[in-house]
Amino acid sequence: MKNQQLKKIAHTLRGLAIDAVEAARSGHPGMPLGMADVAAVLWSEFLQHNPTNPTWPNRDRFVLSAGHGSMLLYGLLHLYGYDLPLEELRRFRQWGSRTAGHPEYGHAPGIETTTGPLGQGIANAVGMAWAEKHLAARFNKGPYRVVDHYTYVIASDGDLQEGISHEACSLAGHHRLSKLIVLYDDNGISIDGHTQLSFSENVLKRFTAYGWSAYRIDGHDYDAIRAAITLAKASDKPTIIACRTLIGYGSPNKAGTEEVHGAPLGHEEALLTKKKLGLPTDKTFYISEEVRQLTQQAVQQGQKVEQRWQKTWAKYQAKYPSLAAEYQACWQLKIPEEALSIPPFPTGKMATRIASGKVLDTIASRIPALVGGSADLTPSNKTFAKGQTVSSSKNPAGNYLHYGVREHAMAALMNGMALHGGILPYGGTFFVFTDYMRPSMRLAALMGLRTIYVLTHDSIGLGEDGPTHQPIEHLASLRAMPNLSLIRPMDANETITAWQMALRRTEGPTALILTRQNLPTYDRVALGMADASQAARGAYVLIEDPGFQIILIASGSEVEIALNARQYLCAKGIGVRVVSMPSMDVFERQEVAYRQQVLPDHCPYRIAIEAGATFGWHKYTGPKGLVIGLDHFGASAPYEELYRHFGLTAEHVAAEAEALLIRERTAQ
Repeated sequence: MKNQQLKKIAHTLRGLAIDAVEAARSGHPGMPLGMADVAAVLWSEFLQHNPTNPTWPNRDRFVLSAGHGSMLLYGLLHLYGYDLPLEELRRFRQWGSRTAGHPEYGHAPGIETTTGPLGQGIANAVGMAWAEKHLAARFNKGPYRVVDHYTYVIASDGDLQEGISHEACSLAGHHRLSKLIVLYDDNGISIDGHTQLSFSENVLKRFTAYGWSAYRIDGHDYDAIRAAITLAKASDKPTIIACRTLIGYGSPNKAGTEEVHGAPLGHEEALLTKKKLGLPTDKTFYISEEVRQLTQQAVQQGQKVEQRWQKTWAKYQAKYPSLAAEYQACWQLKIPEEALSIPPFPTGKMATRIASGKVLDTIASRIPALVGGSADLTPSNKTFAKGQTVSSSKNPAGNYLHYGVREHAMAALMNGMALHGGILPYGGTFFVFTDYMRPSMRLAALMGLRTIYVLTHDSIGLGEDGPTHQPIEHLASLRAMPNLSLIRPMDANETITAWQMALRRTEGPTALILTRQNLPTYDRVALGMADASQAARGAYVLIEDPGFQIILIASGSEVEIALNARQYLCAKGIGVRVVSMPSMDVFERQEVAYRQQVLPDHCPYRIAIEAGATFGWHKYTGPKGLVIGLDHFGASAPYEELYRHFGLTAEHVAAEAEALLIRERTAQ
């Protein structure tokens, strides 16, 4: 495309951004004005996509990591033929619009990921690029390149300052993700002022040290942009292109200043800017017929590109039918029930993290899309299953990643893999380190992604490593997160059910909360206990005495304490119901009748037991019950001693239950 035509497209994008931000009376015009030239070249000459089929698997991915500049993305999607009408741009940032203040995955076609928290988008893109390389290594054969696409990112200074980008980009270099191309909006301005206030490193040298190719260009020079992207596509490494741009390009009085970053230009400045850009000042959301025709070419071009791929795919299916079936199984993420058929564990003692590892040994080879990993805790998390191979730059087909000590990047890469498609990722670390993962876990929940977190060493039960490694508030904290399902199984057989629940769940992420210490695996039939499959309802009656007077509720390792406390109370003639509650959120989704059946109103005397913060449990214990837990940090000592010291014992629970009943009888 001619440079003059690209300039008209870029100026149109600028005009749309100005008008949308002015109409909303809020937003970030600076980045769209500055990066419009780069975006115009990328979308007009390089991006392989089909606007009429936005989920075509072999499309290039475009991630606007600098999500505050969302109007740049919305303008691109509208101009290049996606189903995003101009009316939606007019309703920018308004209730019910598809053009939220930051790009929201699922709100409009072509939005590949939810961005806004800086650093997340570029880290997601690393996951997408890893997924492309992995699937290409598994499925491409000879001339049949059924997986062959790029991941492009527009990132800001803020993205590159956030720690997650360091973690993720280091990993991208290590895996030589050559189809990852980052266009860095190097405008030198942040909210506080010039970036020199806080940011003076040599970014390109940093990325070179990571193992990237790195270039610097004038971000308003179309020939330079074109040449740099061409070089990047020829590189055998990931590439960053520092595009020196003028934030707020075109604004006579605000360009190059922090004033244009996150506020409307204002009516007068908007008119002056349009005049300088050669846009009509008497019209809003203006798109010339010439620009419309130029950008709409993407529709026909995209359809042709996909049609060529479809022909390749048809030949591939004929020549490699079994591989083609496996490829389709990966993309559909349908898990046959027989794949989840796992024999129960025998009576004995086993940590739930060990049971989780054994479950993975059984199922990993049955699920083609399953990809595992751990943040440098593989032997502890038990996440490396039989039959898996390690992913590396030399073996990209491997389905197990050593993420290194990069918990935040791990969670964000998992999001990128899930968003890319064809991958069902799980990743492990110690439960306490969800402190580092939480922002990415939150975005997985917000986007409804199928990611699974294997979180071991779940309480003071890890013992001597002490309070820095003992999660106390984490269960309550993550239970508060909408659409994240937490499952804390009581034994090996509940762990089987927990994995089945996680793999069947399609509407969001799941966290498996697992013990370091051994727990008893009961002979449920002999003891008259309910089957572990009942855990799939979130909570269930594990065992009860006729005419029970009190209900003991617990999750995970504390169910054993509840069962042993029942023995003490039964010896004193006090009937007990024991409820295992591995998942509050799953229990809350059950019908009211079932919840009433498990926790009936006629028995208001209840005690909840959990080696964590008591916050959240009072909902189930009610005004006449109590919670035994830890509203303080742990300590360094053998776990048995810690449980005794902090009152998490069957004797203490039984004593509290007896005292509760005595108080109530006295009060009556």
